[in-house]
Amino acid sequence: MQQRKKLPYNKNILPKCVVNFLNYLPAMRGASKNTLIGYSSDLVLFFKYLKIERGLVDPTVDFNDIKISDIENSLLSSITEEDLIGFINWTIIERNNTEKTRARKVACLKSFFRYLHKKAKIIENNPAMDLESPRVGKRKPIFLTYDESLQLLSSINSRNNVRDFCIITLFLNCGLRLSELCSINVIDIRDDTLSVIGKGNKQRIIPLNEACMDAINKYLEVREDMIQKAEAVDKKSLSSDAKKALFLSERKQRISKRTVQVLVEKYVKEAGLHGRKYTVHKLRHTAATLSYRGGADILAIQQLLGHESVSTTQIYVHLVDDHVRTAVSANPLSKRKGRVGS
Repeated sequence: MQQRKKLPYNKNILPKCVVNFLNYLPAMRGASKNTLIGYSSDLVLFFKYLKIERGLVDPTVDFNDIKISDIENSLLSSITEEDLIGFINWTIIERNNTEKTRARKVACLKSFFRYLHKKAKIIENNPAMDLESPRVGKRKPIFLTYDESLQLLSSINSRNNVRDFCIITLFLNCGLRLSELCSINVIDIRDDTLSVIGKGNKQRIIPLNEACMDAINKYLEVREDMIQKAEAVDKKSLSSDAKKALFLSERKQRISKRTVQVLVEKYVKEAGLHGRKYTVHKLRHTAATLSYRGGADILAIQQLLGHESVSTTQIYVHLVDDHVRTAVSANPLSKRKGRVGS
């Protein structure tokens, strides 16, 4: 019998309305596991805060011990926008939340109360309808230059070098997210295309260039040899998931996110790039930036990365603009003013 997957939250400590909301998100909105973890945590925090503010809990009870599974519909209906703003302000004072973290909490509250109002029809009015999200300053993405990318690829030298070279090649060329790479199955590669499932459970097709195809084909040979040797010892040694997975660990299991993070950190250090805070996600930035500098259209890059809005992708345009401005300023004539001899 197949073992049931564990939920990413403890439904026993949550109000029924929150459990129903968290069930609704992946089923109807394609929410990811990370979104469910974040939203459940945010709602637990909010209801504990609300109970304290409403005087519904003994002041001597530790915050972590406050029970929220008994939240009733009458309390939900009494919540106002002022309560929500008070909560966000409390996260600044008591939790030292950043703009980005507060923005996620606002998104959670807006989604939750919209669900209560429109879908569950538990509340008549939506207190989060006009709730504003804090402004989050956009940071310029950190990325590797072309030469640094070559350094990174050249640093790969281990007993799993064929696999690791393929992994980093896909990151640098296709702009994959970590979760997307780890979830690739062999069947997802068809001719010169790769099918991945991104955020919101949305599928996208990525064309594979010569470098990717060469790295994949060489790794598939190694992978097949590894599987044959494992099955020669014990035909039941490989799980059904491992047989489907493209990238396998040394234990012949689907490679984990942490394993990929560790191997990238290792090669970044060996390439002499460790002082620049290059992570797996920075390789995604690298793929987008190098593609744009190579002449790729911004809409094509949006599709490559799986961005919902082109405005998210637009940051790479501004980054390249700054790069060009720096190049112009580096010209020794840039400081020369007026006519010669004047």
